[in-house]
Amino acid sequence: MKTFHRLALCATLALHGALAAAQAGFPTQPVKIVVPFPPAGGTDVLTRLVVNEITAKDTRWNFVIDNKPGAGGNIGLDAVAKARKDGYTFGAGQTANLAINPALYSRMPFDAAKDFAPVVLLASQPVVLVVRADSAIHTLADLKTQSKSRQLTMASAGTGTVGHVAGEMFARRAGIQVMHVPYKGAGPAITDMLGGQTDIYFATPPSVISMVKAGKLRAVAVTSGQRIEVLPDVPTVAESGYPGFVAEDWKALVAPAGTPAEAVEALNAVANAALKRPDVIARLRDEGSAARGGTPAELGAFMKSEQARWGTAVRESGARVD
Repeated sequence: MKTFHRLALCATLALHGALAAAQAGFPTQPVKIVVPFPPAGGTDVLTRLVVNEITAKDTRWNFVIDNKPGAGGNIGLDAVAKARKDGYTFGAGQTANLAINPALYSRMPFDAAKDFAPVVLLASQPVVLVVRADSAIHTLADLKTQSKSRQLTMASAGTGTVGHVAGEMFARRAGIQVMHVPYKGAGPAITDMLGGQTDIYFATPPSVISMVKAGKLRAVAVTSGQRIEVLPDVPTVAESGYPGFVAEDWKALVAPAGTPAEAVEALNAVANAALKRPDVIARLRDEGSAARGGTPAELGAFMKSEQARWGTAVRESGARVD
């Protein structure tokens, strides 16, 4: 019992110390952001873009990016969940590890709904349905017609990715069946599509925009609520006969649950300021993304709704990772 009281006292003193540091002018030391994916990937690039904008305008901030890839982002986010709650460790979470994986994996090392404090929603991007340039599929109506006469194959960058689950969501909504063909990333998925091995692919915009503009792939629809500026002539799934259909990949900063509110609010404020700068907005727009922002409470509510929505989609798809 005495040991328990000593541990409780130490924890209380640590929390008070973190609060005092925050109140004295957070941050007073480098802030670590764990990116649960390899360098140069979408989550890594976005995180570095935002933190570089923050440090360029406010010299108090000094960030250390710690890439911890593996298990669909679970390894890195688990490190965040178990980090000290002192306001100096944050994580770059996104749709897969915070909303899809909890329903996809039979065992999770963390509780996505309870182990994180929301900080700020950084950006979101839709999924783009693409086909080969010589495909008979020009519209979603064409796709449905084709599905009645033959088995359509649907490529994805991997089981449980946003593209895979979004494709399954659309197939269920359209009342069609597709054969899922998972690949180890966007590169091989696109290569096989160009070679005629698959029919459709729900892709993230940066991976296919250049080939769409070069005429090698045709964009049929985007899964955002509105058309995206980089592909202005491509209709949304919603306006193509499926009202209300939205499936977006999003990225956000989170902290270990119990992190001092002052630290969360400080990072939220400077991240929001960075996301409002024209160069950041333009950079994201050019790759088919949209800058977001907002309060920690808004991100918390958004994460809860996304966990419910994507969880249902994963269960209905039958996808499972043991």
